[in-house]
Amino acid sequence: MDKSKPHGQELKKELDILISKINALEAASTDREKKSLMGVLKVLAENQKHFVDEFEHIKKALDLMMVQIFKMDQVKK
Repeated sequence: MDKSKPHGQELKKELDILISKINALEAASTDREKKSLMGVLKVLAENQKHFVDEFEHIKKALDLMMVQIFKMDQVKK
C-alpha cells in the first residue's frame, strides 16, 4: 500500500468491487437461501464502506483539533 495514497479511498474502491460481485451473485442465484445470504453480505459490505467514511471524518476532525491546540499553544508563548 502506497503511503502517500489515502488508505480509505483504496478500501472504498475494493468494497465497491466486492459489492458489485455480490450483486452479480445475487442476480445469478436461483435459490432463495443464497439470495438471502447475498443480501446479508451486501449489507455488511455497505456498512463497512460507511465505517470507512466515518473513520475518515474522525481523522479530519482530529487533525483540525490538533491544529487548534498548536495555535493555542503558540499564542500562550
